[in-house]
Amino acid sequence: MAVSPGYQTFVLDQLRRVLPAVRAKRMFGGVGLYADELFFALIDDDVLYLKVDDATRPDFERRGLHPFQPFGEGSAPMQYYQLPEDLLEDPEALRPWTDGAVAVARRAKQKKAGGKRMR
Repeated sequence: MAVSPGYQTFVLDQLRRVLPAVRAKRMFGGVGLYADELFFALIDDDVLYLKVDDATRPDFERRGLHPFQPFGEGSAPMQYYQLPEDLLEDPEALRPWTDGAVAVARRAKQKKAGGKRMR
C-alpha cells in the first residue's frame, strides 16, 4: 500500500482543476482525499479510488472497474471504486465523477449524523 510522491502530486494537481480545495492526508500507507471535511477518495498503490454508493456504483461497474480491496484479491471490498484512468487528465470528464463521489460522502455523513442519538 504505497503511494509515490509523484503520483500523489499528479492526482492532486488534476483534482484541483475541478475541486480547488481538495487536500490529502496520509493514512494506513495510502492517502485519503478530502473536499472540505468530506472523505471522498483515496489513493493506494498509485491508483485513485472514488467513494461510491448504490446510486453511483453502476457507473463504475459498467466500465468494468473494481472496488478497492485493502487486503488483496478476495478480501472484502470497500465502498471505493477505481476511477477510469482516461478521465483524470480531462477536467470536463472528471467533474461528474468527483462531484458524484463528494455527494456520496455528503450523504454518508448526513446519514451517520442522523443516526446519532441525543442524550
